[in-house]
Amino acid sequence: MQPELKLKIKSTPNQVKYIERYVHNLMKCCKFSQEVYDNILITLTEAVNNAIIHGNEKDESKFVSVKCVEKSKEVVIRISDEGRGFDPHEVADPTLPQNLECCGGRGVHIMKELSDKIMFLDSGRTVEMHFKIA
Repeated sequence: MQPELKLKIKSTPNQVKYIERYVHNLMKCCKFSQEVYDNILITLTEAVNNAIIHGNEKDESKFVSVKCVEKSKEVVIRISDEGRGFDPHEVADPTLPQNLECCGGRGVHIMKELSDKIMFLDSGRTVEMHFKIA
């Protein structure tokens, strides 16, 4: 694989269409399973949507950047926006009974469940997800 596979998109929801091609190219470079492909596609789509909608507030003058690196049997993906950030500890757990009918928090929960490791950096403006590929 190249040292880094990058994608930079405008903060409009229709730009999410580029994610599938990006993950397909990533799979060709890193040669991971269909299950890993599916997990990356779902989590990356969710993270980019969150960055566009919540991070950059659909401000078309702002961008979302995606960077991926393969290292020691894993793929590491960083998604960054230009927003104010957020505290992931303040996101309600959508699996708790009192939150089942509330909106919000499901995307972060899905990303945590489908990635092998997740970190929120730069005051929540960057999400780093790790996926084991071997």
